Amino acid sequence: MAEGTDDRALPATEELALARQALDSGDLAHAADHVAAALARAPTLPEVHETLARLAVAGGDDPVELFPLQHHTFIGAVVARAHLLAATGRPAEGLDLLVAATAHAPGADWAGVPWVTSPDLAERLGPDQAARVLMQVCAAAPDPVPASDRAALAAYLTLARNAVTVHPEHGLLLGTASALARRVGEVPLAVRWASRGVRAAPSKIGEVWLGYALRSAGRTREALVALRRAVDHDPDDLAVYADIAGTLADHGRLDEALVWIERALTRNPSFDCAVHTAHRLRFQRDADVRHLVALADFVRDHPDDSHEHGDLAECCRGRPWLGQVTPVTARPPSDTAERARPTPPPPSADAARRLQQLAHPAWPHPPAAYDTAVGLATLDLSDLLGLLAHPPEAPPTALGRVLAGQDPALWVRCVQVWACLGLLHHRTDEPWAASTRRRVLTELTDTEEVAEAALFALVTAAWVDPSVRPDVAGLVAARLATVAEATRQGPVPMAASLAHLALAAPDLDPDSVALARTLAGAPAGGHRSPLRALLHRLLRPFRPRLPGPP
Repeated sequence: MAEGTDDRALPATEELALARQALDSGDLAHAADHVAAALARAPTLPEVHETLARLAVAGGDDPVELFPLQHHTFIGAVVARAHLLAATGRPAEGLDLLVAATAHAPGADWAGVPWVTSPDLAERLGPDQAARVLMQVCAAAPDPVPASDRAALAAYLTLARNAVTVHPEHGLLLGTASALARRVGEVPLAVRWASRGVRAAPSKIGEVWLGYALRSAGRTREALVALRRAVDHDPDDLAVYADIAGTLADHGRLDEALVWIERALTRNPSFDCAVHTAHRLRFQRDADVRHLVALADFVRDHPDDSHEHGDLAECCRGRPWLGQVTPVTARPPSDTAERARPTPPPPSADAARRLQQLAHPAWPHPPAAYDTAVGLATLDLSDLLGLLAHPPEAPPTALGRVLAGQDPALWVRCVQVWACLGLLHHRTDEPWAASTRRRVLTELTDTEEVAEAALFALVTAAWVDPSVRPDVAGLVAARLATVAEATRQGPVPMAASLAHLALAAPDLDPDSVALARTLAGAPAGGHRSPLRALLHRLLRPFRPRLPGPP
């Protein structure tokens, strides 16, 4: 399906005028194009439907074919075909197309027309077809639907009401109607319909729909009872185990939640919903990053999971280095001699533009940050180091204006982080141990100003490549020990941030983990190491170290 909007398109009224002109001249193909364009602009405007009716009359025995379905069909043509299918006695097919339009552009009221909201339609469809349509709508809609998009689904909810009125004891219909009502915020109605559905036809899916409705209504105890009944109906549906575990955890009953998820894993250790939920709950229990790393490994090794999961991002959100940079600690300015040292040349305009487009103080999780930084993969080493030495201005975006106006130092921090992530994509064909990317990032850790950004890049490398984890863990542990030793002489500005960074590193040894937890609340102070001379030195030609004899 093609996009439903086109900046070059005319307003709906002008499209209608052109459609009528084409109709009057007998040019039905052009008339159909203009009607489709008007529908895309104003899907519920009565004048559009009047013109579509005129076109249908002119189209003869099969007006539906004025709007053929092709590989990429304009959304207005899809909706026009749906209305003509309904007008020619095929409303179920028409509803299928309207639901497809809703999935493609959920903010438009494609179904808000009289034939969809008429009580007669529910009788013509029958309960099974009505339930199927409502399931399609639920599959196309987010859960919950944003308030701004709920009005666009009102016609489908009216269809549900009409169908339930005609078929008040159909369990599947009541359950799907409940699912739609819950998504659009009609929670009491969802509970009533789901309760009636379970009474009419007890089933696993009916109990799941009831459990979800009760949970949305804040009736957690009853929701859990319904979900446990769903398990009794089908002990092999491990997704319900995960739902129960998630609900228990959300209400502070973590131990019970872990029992349920372990039951699921006992039945199938690789079931995706159970694995995602288990690692999330284990991390909630002890804040050990190994659970999140194991989850990232699972995601990497199972790219064809049945659906998207947000557990990893949920656990990393707002956490230092797992999901965002740490605040910049104030440091004394460097001396004049340091500023006078040679620096790498400024980055190219293209390098600055690319970094401005992707740099951000937050990311879903380290592997996602790595994937995003691939936009810097083709930059030269001189450009990447030039970005560190000469950070570009914050971009003229909402985020850029906030950072430039309120915290310019945080923007510089973002530049450092993303430039170092870009270094991870430099010459990836080189074996890690003797690679340019490892050498440069390791040397960058020796300067306080960019040490954390460079270490974060190394830690990110360990997240995405298990083979480098022992090496990175050793580098992080050594840097952590150096900072810990320095804190004995007085406050070190990067101590707390580095501690959080170490706690995000895969496979860090237990003693270093304990040390990092101790340092996590360290006060700030001290001064930074030289940066510019180091960057200049990193631009020297790289000669890979060859392995010696065995």
